[in-house]
Amino acid sequence: MRKRLIQIFGFLISSLGWFFVLCTMAMDNWRISQLGGQGGSFIIKVAWYWSNLWKDCLTDSTAVTTCNDYGVLWGVLYYVQAVRGLLMCGLTLGFFAVVCCFIGMECTYIGGADKTKDKLVFSGAVFHFCGGVSNIAAYCLYINRVARTAFVANLAPGALRYELGPPIFLGLVGCFLIFFGSVFYVVTVYRVIILDRRVMQVYGGGTYMAPASRGRTLYTGYYGPSRTYGNYMGSGRSSSKISKLSQTTPTRLSERDAFV
Repeated sequence: MRKRLIQIFGFLISSLGWFFVLCTMAMDNWRISQLGGQGGSFIIKVAWYWSNLWKDCLTDSTAVTTCNDYGVLWGVLYYVQAVRGLLMCGLTLGFFAVVCCFIGMECTYIGGADKTKDKLVFSGAVFHFCGGVSNIAAYCLYINRVARTAFVANLAPGALRYELGPPIFLGLVGCFLIFFGSVFYVVTVYRVIILDRRVMQVYGGGTYMAPASRGRTLYTGYYGPSRTYGNYMGSGRSSSKISKLSQTTPTRLSERDAFV
């Protein structure tokens, strides 16, 4: 019962994390820059520049937004392409992870035997971890590019200092939930898989026996002959005595016993 509850909790947490990551790919305001609005004039004009993985946009004080979509793949900045690829790779791994964990969970009636289901859960946890690493690498790359322009001392003319938007923080929270859910999965099957592997190592492989001990059996290898009966096993005379004692001697029946 405890294993089932832990797996359900891990499934909900990891699925929520992947939902957050998927939402960030369609969200706006990955980076934001603001111009104006500091006063000094009777008319205050404010303009917001923001970008995501698919377009660059400008929103003025009248709430009119003008966007410039990324036309072709080779016209996009290289780090945006890398972020796209890493996120898509992570989402693909996450899809296989969710399927494997759903089939291998104890509360589902598909997946085969218990050992097979535990292996599927462990494989799904590995996919979750690899996908989470791919996602967090994408977010860190984007954060690095934004921070390089935000903290530079001498900014080029016409360049803007951008700040991080909400999708970055939402994606980082999603990665944390994915890692947390994979830990829950591993906790439920780690002990079973490790014990099964140890049993296979002890009883599965053949053991090497020295040439002098190949004739011994399991009992003669560990339990040597008793010293009390050593003289009976040493000489042929003693062996003949044992053979004579082992022979059954016919007994003569009385007439009464034969009659009965």
